[in-house]
Amino acid sequence: MASRQASHCGLVPHCLWLLGVILLMDVSARPANHSSARERAGNKDEREILPPDHLNGVKLEMDGHLNKDFHQEVFLGKDIDGFEEDAEPRRSRRKLMVIFSKVDVNTDRRISAKEMQHWIMEKTAEHFREAIEESKVHFRAVDPDGDGRVSWDEYKVKFLVSKGHNEQEVVEKIKNGEELKVDEETQEVLENLKDRWYQADNPPSDLLLTEDEFLSFLHPEHSRGMLKFMVKEIVRDLDQDGDKQLSLPEFISLPVGTVENQQGQDIDDSWVRDRKKEFEELIDANHDGIVTMAELEDYMDPMNEYNALNEAKQMIAIADENQNHHLEPEEVLKYSEFFTGSKLMDYARNVHEEF
Repeated sequence: MASRQASHCGLVPHCLWLLGVILLMDVSARPANHSSARERAGNKDEREILPPDHLNGVKLEMDGHLNKDFHQEVFLGKDIDGFEEDAEPRRSRRKLMVIFSKVDVNTDRRISAKEMQHWIMEKTAEHFREAIEESKVHFRAVDPDGDGRVSWDEYKVKFLVSKGHNEQEVVEKIKNGEELKVDEETQEVLENLKDRWYQADNPPSDLLLTEDEFLSFLHPEHSRGMLKFMVKEIVRDLDQDGDKQLSLPEFISLPVGTVENQQGQDIDDSWVRDRKKEFEELIDANHDGIVTMAELEDYMDPMNEYNALNEAKQMIAIADENQNHHLEPEEVLKYSEFFTGSKLMDYARNVHEEF
């Protein structure tokens, strides 16, 4: 009896591995809206022409906050919406094992740092291609005459119309050089957008953006020059002493606001802990306690292979319970919340039931 039980226990890892492969053709993902939650909220017309606050596969948000979904974005790619909280757990487990089998290129039933690095780069490229396709659609929306170039005035008209202004009235006032009456918040957004527009306009500057330049305007991660601009904006917002670099206290400074209760205190404690870890382990490359613009730029570059390797090692370390520097199927399932954002409860029992 004991030998039979031992035999069954020995088969479990192999059966678990085969589960993903056998069901590969059986799993079909639901059609997904790949935009971030932030992008999905609000007015559709405004979303089409405003640069998104959230960039898939980029470590920091446009406002300098950590991208809390980063690990899921670079592990799941376009499948990220298929692992929502209300998704059927058994189906999600199957899909997770299918992804495991794809990452495990040499089919040894474990994921190495190199395999994870290559997967991260592949998923990042996937997000890049998605952004390009979306940008083409948005470009056509702001290029009414279809000449392949968009002027700042054309864009400004579309933006103000999305804010509720009358298109004909706006066009006439811009044409005649008359002052447009907009609220203070809209004016501030316009000024920031115009700065960004100038940066996206490659030399020689003509204030007309081509389709490629418009892509950089919406998605600065696609252009080294625009990535530099994004980094400068983040440093400007966080830099308290004006030295154009960031110390640890500056980077972990709490958002404006007061802590009113224990829940708020817990959120603030989490904010400090997460940012301190990111600053010390990943951003401050030479560990001198100061983050320069160059270090922040390298950290935020989604196509930086060295960063991808560091991220791969960090992701493996989170779930590597047996400390063999690899990920195994059981570990990925047990730490499913980290990899997918959804907790697949009682993973061992459920895997057994699926057999």
